[in-house]
Formats: sequence, structure tokens, C-alpha cells
Amino acid sequence: MKILLISSSPQKEKSSTLLLAEEVLKGFSSHATDSEIMHLIDLDIGFCRHCQDCHKKILHCSIEDSVPAILRKMLEADGIIIASPNYLNHITGLMKAFFDRSTHFIHCKRLLGKYLTGVVSSGSGHDKGVLDYIKFYAHICGAQYSGGISCAIPLNQAKIKEAFELGESLAQDIKNKRIYPDQIDIIEKSKEHFKRLILLRKEEWPQEYQYWQGRGWL
Repeated sequence: MKILLISSSPQKEKSSTLLLAEEVLKGFSSHATDSEIMHLIDLDIGFCRHCQDCHKKILHCSIEDSVPAILRKMLEADGIIIASPNYLNHITGLMKAFFDRSTHFIHCKRLLGKYLTGVVSSGSGHDKGVLDYIKFYAHICGAQYSGGISCAIPLNQAKIKEAFELGESLAQDIKNKRIYPDQIDIIEKSKEHFKRLILLRKEEWPQEYQYWQGRGWL
């Protein structure tokens, strides 16, 4: 199994967010054959220009930066950990900029069959809304959400233990191909919405239309 950790903390290894996410990785480690940590602060992430190139030609973008490579790594992973500090009750602007660049994943549910978990830290500990947004992102891209964890800094031993157990749970979800019926229902309803959109824009978005045809969704 392959796990990808994407962190948007500008503090990198010094951040409480990464420390918590690494505990999730430790819980997963006995099951993973491959793992990778990506720090968005080290990469070139441009803002989406709504050029729609990624819909016309899959995984192509008019912006020449790091985003297509990150998206390909997500496609190669079985599980994805999204880690972000809480900035004004939301993910960081850098993570949001990256999410905005992944609209092809949303149109074509490219994370179907994958599992995602969220990790958040903050000074306040009021992080439910941030984790809920990460869960929403998982569903709209087709992934099932294996749970999330948040913690007010400094970290404590109870949260470290909880993070480790979350990693174990994520590994079991992937290994057993667990189905969360309520989440699958949300994903399928989203797919129906985008089916109408893909049919409406098939001339403008030829490769996404072909992708849907190839999956037998049309």
C-alpha cells in the first residue's frame, strides 16, 4: 500500500500539524510499502485561472508549476493524508490554492477507490469546520473519508495515541476496501450532478467526456 502525506504548514518539520500527521503515518507504517511527504511550501503552486485546460486535456494545465506532478502522485497513492494548520477557521491559503487546481479530480471523481484522512492543528482547538472541509474535498473527488484528527497546540499524549490509531484504521480501510454507505451515497449524488455537466459541455471538454465514456458512466 502507498500513502501520500500532503502538508501545507509553512513551518514544515517544526510544525505541530506535521508532528501529528507523522503519528498517523507511524500507525500506517506496518502496512505501507511506500510513503511520501510533500510540503507545499517547497513547491510552486499557482492560482487557478479558470482556463479549463485540465478539462479539455486531462492533467494538462496552462500553468507550468508543481501541481500536475502532485496530482499524479495522488493518483498513484492508495491513501492520502491532508494536513493543514487552521488559518482563520479554514485550511491554509496554499492548500486551498492547490485544491482549486484539482477540479479535474472533481469532474471525474479521480479519487474513487481511495481513502483520505485529515489532520489539523491550531491554537484554539476549534477545528471541526476545517476537518469537515477536508472531508467535503474527499467526497467531491470520489474518495471515502477514513476520519480526521485535530488538536490544540501543544500536542498531548492522548492526541498522539489517537493519531497513531487513526493511521492503523486508515490502513485497515484500504486493506479491507471498506465501504461507508452514507459516503458512497454522497459521492454518487455528486457524480450524477457532474454527469449532467459533462454531457452539457462534451464539445468543450473532450477528454473528460471520453474519460466518462471509458468508465461506462454515460
